[in-house]
Amino acid sequence: MVDISIVIVNYKSWNDLKDCLQSIITINSSKFTLETIVVDNQSNDGRLEEFKTLFPSILFIENSGNNGFANGCNLGASNANGNYLFFLNPDTIINKDAVLKLWKTTYKNPDYGIVSCLQTDESNNKYTEIRFFPKLSTLFGLSRVLYRIVNYFSLRKKFNFHKEKVFPDWVTGATIFMSREWFNTVNGWTEKYWLYFEDVDICKKIQEKNGKICLIRTANIFHKHGGATRININTKALTKTEVLISKHVFVSEHKSGFNKHLIQSLLILSLLIEKCLLAITGIVFFFIPKLKVNTYIFMNLINYYRNAISKKTWTSPRSVKYLQK
Repeated sequence: MVDISIVIVNYKSWNDLKDCLQSIITINSSKFTLETIVVDNQSNDGRLEEFKTLFPSILFIENSGNNGFANGCNLGASNANGNYLFFLNPDTIINKDAVLKLWKTTYKNPDYGIVSCLQTDESNNKYTEIRFFPKLSTLFGLSRVLYRIVNYFSLRKKFNFHKEKVFPDWVTGATIFMSREWFNTVNGWTEKYWLYFEDVDICKKIQEKNGKICLIRTANIFHKHGGATRININTKALTKTEVLISKHVFVSEHKSGFNKHLIQSLLILSLLIEKCLLAITGIVFFFIPKLKVNTYIFMNLINYYRNAISKKTWTSPRSVKYLQK
């Protein structure tokens, strides 16, 4: 057994992964023991063997396909020996101080189901700390703005900048630290998601078991903005479509009755109107890549809704759980 198992899911993010792994192997602490597991979602570009040679102390596992983030995390966790699991994006750079604080905070507070920390990008901008679970009042842009206005004072108190620890609804999957006990309690990551919202989902499952989601402000890691999701137009359109699909999956997983049907219907209507208008601009200004991608997103969305109706499932077609009951 080791204290902490770092689990990284990779798909063609080799340059970022190299920097990430180098930051890990430089950590030398007498206070905790580490192991690192990299699950490659079948990048199939010949670089996996190269990295096995470059980093012999790290365990590399090749997945059976590009099975998504949640599936890769679960595969990594099933091969981990640590009492604590540290799920990390390949486009991050970590340090000993951050790992130590994450570990100590989780160890001292067994009711903390997930602990995360501050993240900064290339411009030294901080990623948002204020995150809400999707519901009618927060799922849509205008309603989210109104929610923030109405709850301004309570949110200001909850996320006061003088606080060392804050408790958002959820934290990004780029940096998630948790005990193996909590991981087993919620049965790991939900694999009905292919990409995005699986972090929202696991935080929701923990809160449903009376666990807390904690973000500590005394630790910070670097997280590159974008990463492997912006390789080209097709990849960008695919990943942005999965954001929309995952919203439907989350509602399907965590809402019920009339509320569930109402949110799904409003979500379909709002997304179709928004993406249709953006797709038109993409057709008119096809020579601008940032606008052209909107046309692909709209087409992907239409195909998803067609399959959702015919197959009677909101699960992402790219998920390993697609069409499984």
